[in-house]
Amino acid sequence: MNQVVISGTGIYVPPHTISNEELVAAFNAYVDLQNAEHAEAIAAGSQAALTHSSVEFIEKASGIKQRYVIEKGGVLDPARMYPRFQERADDELSLMAEIAVVAAKDAMAQAGKTGADIDAVLCSSANMQRAYPAMAIEIQQAIGAGGYGFDMNVACSSATFAIEQAVNAVKSGTANCVLVLNPEITSAHLEWKDRDCHFIFGDVCTAVIVERADTATSQDQWEILGTKLVTQFSNNIRNNFGFMNRMEDSDPNGRDKTFRQEGRKVFKEVVPMAAAHIEAHLASQQIEPTAVRRYWLHQANLGMNQLVIKKLVGGEAGSDVAPLILDEFANTASAGSIIAFHRHRADLKSGELGVICSFGAGYSIGSVIARKR
Repeated sequence: MNQVVISGTGIYVPPHTISNEELVAAFNAYVDLQNAEHAEAIAAGSQAALTHSSVEFIEKASGIKQRYVIEKGGVLDPARMYPRFQERADDELSLMAEIAVVAAKDAMAQAGKTGADIDAVLCSSANMQRAYPAMAIEIQQAIGAGGYGFDMNVACSSATFAIEQAVNAVKSGTANCVLVLNPEITSAHLEWKDRDCHFIFGDVCTAVIVERADTATSQDQWEILGTKLVTQFSNNIRNNFGFMNRMEDSDPNGRDKTFRQEGRKVFKEVVPMAAAHIEAHLASQQIEPTAVRRYWLHQANLGMNQLVIKKLVGGEAGSDVAPLILDEFANTASAGSIIAFHRHRADLKSGELGVICSFGAGYSIGSVIARKR
């Protein structure tokens, strides 16, 4: 079996930011418009009035201070409240492929690779732009890669689940160098009109190069000691948008066709699951949680991450142990833990250990134990 390393990472960061202040102003303007339009029903008690959001509410609930988006005008338009994207012709590069290529080239440069060196492309994210052809195959062509490509979706755990597939392919020899991409255009599936979640997500794309250790030439290499995945069905995070909606004659703009969750239930159930998962994975490698130099965790909620770390190391741990990118990027679905790894690994020394871990809808949890070479 081939020894496997992560030899490079990359990122695409959108050109626009939306601060909590901007978001709240737009949301509250939308609320005022809706309450005015339905004033009679509200007065009659047949419809509940919508409630304003606030910066304090958002930051206390999540730790998020801003988010990056590909397009902000539509999101901040109280009469629209979702992005404006231009439809592209079939012979034009798709939006999801476009941002993935930027992240891919960043990772390839770090790893010292060209498209010709890559023999597998995995596009793994919470939502795909289309059903087929696979986004991965379009990206494969755009970067000049060979081999094969395919899409996969495990919601917020898509990145770690794809890394395991990449590791297994390299170990077995069915691929030598795999590009894992996580293009997350979360602004398109977020319900910006819902006070409970309108602040959660941001857009981004991350990339990871997984390859044979004996072909790696980059200065920054991370040996993969192990990967571990688990799923357990839950409806507490759900999105019903899909190709069968038309056959069901259901409302294409229905609330169930965008992201929704039972946030308190998710917090209560996922925190102990994630902590136990990481602990068991480390135990399988005879590693104590306190021996891990850094945890690059899924970035959904500040309180959630703090509690996971507390359960693992038995006390408070700051950003040096579990770095935070959530405040800047918001929740970026599968990309969050990879952004943390991309941004916060340069200071680790040879031989030090780290864990990349994601958790999300499914429920799904994935972890990767890596050692700095």
